[in-house]
Amino acid sequence: MTQPNSANVAQPSVQAENSLDRVLIFDTTLRDGEQSPGATMNVAEKLAVAKQLARLNVDIIEAGFPFASPGDFEAVQTIAAEVGTPQGPTICGLARATKGDIETAARAIAPAAKGRIHTFIATSDIHMKYKLKKSRPDVLAITEEMVGYAKSFTNDVEFSPEDAGRSEPEFLYEVLERAIAAGATTLNIPDTVGYLTPSEFGDLIRGIKANVANVDQAIISVHGHNDLGLAVANFLEAVKAGARQLECTINGIGERAGNAALEELVMALHVRRQYYNPFFGLPPESEAPLTHINTRELYKSSRLVSNMTGMFVQPNKAIVGANAFAHESGIHQDGVLKNRLTYEIMDAQMIGLNDNLIVLGKHSGRNAFRTRLSELGFELSDQNLNKAFLRFKDIADKKKEISDRDLEAIVNDEILQVAEHFKLSLVQVSCGSNAQPTATVTMRMPDGTELTDASIGTGPVDAIYRAINRIVDIEMI
Repeated sequence: MTQPNSANVAQPSVQAENSLDRVLIFDTTLRDGEQSPGATMNVAEKLAVAKQLARLNVDIIEAGFPFASPGDFEAVQTIAAEVGTPQGPTICGLARATKGDIETAARAIAPAAKGRIHTFIATSDIHMKYKLKKSRPDVLAITEEMVGYAKSFTNDVEFSPEDAGRSEPEFLYEVLERAIAAGATTLNIPDTVGYLTPSEFGDLIRGIKANVANVDQAIISVHGHNDLGLAVANFLEAVKAGARQLECTINGIGERAGNAALEELVMALHVRRQYYNPFFGLPPESEAPLTHINTRELYKSSRLVSNMTGMFVQPNKAIVGANAFAHESGIHQDGVLKNRLTYEIMDAQMIGLNDNLIVLGKHSGRNAFRTRLSELGFELSDQNLNKAFLRFKDIADKKKEISDRDLEAIVNDEILQVAEHFKLSLVQVSCGSNAQPTATVTMRMPDGTELTDASIGTGPVDAIYRAINRIVDIEMI
C-alpha cells in the first residue's frame, strides 16, 4: 500500500473545548447511520446526502469507514473532493487503531480542505478480553502508537475509547491522557451499547474533566446509542458537563436502536437556549445560537435521508415526524387557531416546513416541480430537472395528484440510477404436488452475454434464487 503524503491532508487549527461557546455537530449518518440494517447507500446517494449536510451546516461529516470496502473508500474520497471545500465541513474517515486502517483513511480524506482521522480501540474489560484479546498495557501502547501515527497525516485526530460507558474509570482516564499526549485533538466518549442513564453520562464527562490532566488540550465529544431511548437526554446532560461536540445522525438512524437524533439535539438547544446558556458561560437571555446548524434545512435533510435509505420516519417522531406539527384534538385545534404558542413550542417554518403546501398535478409547471423537489432535499441540475419533469408529466397524466413518494421515486428512477450489472431476462418455474420445484433462469451479464441455468429448491422462489446464485457464481469465477 502506498503511504499517503501528509502534505496532501489539510492541517486545520483545532480549538480546545474551553474556548468553545457553542456545540460542534459531528454528523455520522453516512457511517454509523448507514450501518442500520437495510440502510446501505451507494456513492451517488452518499454524495447527495453529504451535499445536503453541508447545506445544513454541520461542522464535521463522518463520511464512512474507508478500510471497510472499496465502495466506502470511494464514497469518502468523493465526498472529500466535492464537499470538503475550504468553506465546507471537515470530512472525517473512521479507522481502527491499526496502520492499514489509518493509512487508508488518510488517503480517502486527502482531497478535503479540512480532513480528520477518527481512530478507536475498545477499553472496557469485556471488549478487551473477548473481542480484542489484549491486556490493558497492550491497549495503552496501541493507543499511543496509533494516535501518533494518525497525527503524522493530519493535525485533526479524534480518538474514541470504544465502550467507554462500561470501562473502568481509572483506566479510561489513563488511556485518554495518553491519546492527548500522542496528538489527539478530540476525545470522543462513546456509550457504545446505549447503557448509561443521563446522570451517569454527565458524571462520566465530569470525571474525565477532573481526572485527565491534559484534557484542556482537546475537545470532549460524545457518541451514544438509543437502546434504552436515552441517547438525546444523555447528550444534553453531557453538554451541561462540558462536552462540546455531539456525534449524531439524521432521523436518529444507526446500529440497533439508532443514534442520538441530530434534529432533536439541535432544536432542544435552540428552543431551550435560556436553560442551556449558563452552561456555556452565557447570560440566560443571550440569543447567540448554540450550534451553527441552519435549522431551516432540517426537514429537507430528514426527507432526503429517509428516501435514500428507505427508512420511513415514524409519524410521531419528534421535530420531523408527520404528526410533529399536526393537531386533531378539538381543544388543541381551537387553541392553535387562536395562538400557535398555546400548543406549539416551535414554528414549523423554523425546521423548513412550508405552511402553504403546493399540490402537484398535471397542470403544475416546472417551477412548482423544482420547488417541491427542493423542499424534499433534491437539488438537480437543469438537465436532470428536465429529465425528471418529463417523467413527472407522464405520471401526472395518469394520476390525479402526485405524492411526495411519487416525486422521490421519479428522482431515484431517472436521476440516481445505479449502473446495471445483471439483468433477469427469463424465469420459468415448474412445480406440482408430485414434482420438485424447479426453476430455469436466464440472466444478461454486464458484458452483454446471456447465461442460463436451472436449479431445484424447497419451493419455486427458493429454486429461482438458487438458479440465480449458480449463474452469478459462474460469472464470478
